[in-house]
Amino acid sequence: MKPYRVSRREFAGGMLAATAGLKAIFEMSQETTASAAEAAAGKPRLSVCIEALFTKVPFVQRLDEVKKVGLNAFEFWGWRNKAKELDALAKKKDELGLTVAAFSCDAGGALVAPGSKDKFLPALKESLEVANKLGAKRMIITVGQEIKDMPREAQHNNIVEALKAGAPLCEQAGVTLCLEPLNVLVNHKGYFLATSDEGFQIIDEVASPNVRLLFDIYHQQITEGNIIRNATSPEKVKKIGHYHVADVPGRAEPGTGEIHWFNVFKAIAQTGYNGFIGLEMWPKGDHAEAVKATMKIFEDALAAAAAEPALAAGAKKAGGTKEGRKTGKKKAA
Repeated sequence: MKPYRVSRREFAGGMLAATAGLKAIFEMSQETTASAAEAAAGKPRLSVCIEALFTKVPFVQRLDEVKKVGLNAFEFWGWRNKAKELDALAKKKDELGLTVAAFSCDAGGALVAPGSKDKFLPALKESLEVANKLGAKRMIITVGQEIKDMPREAQHNNIVEALKAGAPLCEQAGVTLCLEPLNVLVNHKGYFLATSDEGFQIIDEVASPNVRLLFDIYHQQITEGNIIRNATSPEKVKKIGHYHVADVPGRAEPGTGEIHWFNVFKAIAQTGYNGFIGLEMWPKGDHAEAVKATMKIFEDALAAAAAEPALAAGAKKAGGTKEGRKTGKKKAA
């Protein structure tokens, strides 16, 4: 049997095909790397709290303002005093293609009180029906004022007991309860739950994937500071179901106070968090302009977060950091 000899034409054709194949693989690899970097950076989304923003127009019509400003999600507080407007709200949000990021769950009373779970469960069931009507996947829960002459540990345990009782209902409905600590120094004197640390402790004790923390950056900057560490560390961010935004002092829009919002938004994005960040803020001027200015900071921060992994990879290929190159020289010597 004669050996098969490849002609020059066949060889050239094979090389062209191989080159094209390698190019395609390289391009696919680049796309995969970009997608991985984007996924690693996360894609959190902004939501407008219509209790604080666009308040010069009637409640349901505020959704038009949310859409005009270029966002697709909104949130609000308690639903009971808006019961007559819920159908109109559901219709309007569907017409505009908006999402209900969150609203406040009726707790049936203070969760710190003895036997609070007995009042909480019926109220929770009704709130879950509202969530189903609105297509909402998150509800905000607060715990009530601290009870004088009752041990703090007992009040803490009452909260845990109530949330544990309600967690299976939330899991079945596919809705996450977001427990909110509030500051007691400026806005909510006497409220029981002030620190994120105790909030995370309650989340751990309830031990349900559908009970998480609402990390309000405004409240926690006042209460404890260290926002990036407390709101984005790996062991904590997985327990966070929602964020709230307002600057300190004044509770106005980002850029009016002391918080470096570009860094905060960037740090949140780099955790991979892809939930909502609610704009629960009271602007000093025009509401639409305040939201747009916040969106600009947010979008710039997300772009920086997405680009940073790629820059880090590029630095490694180029020889790493200066410190790395120094180490290399020492090893070579």
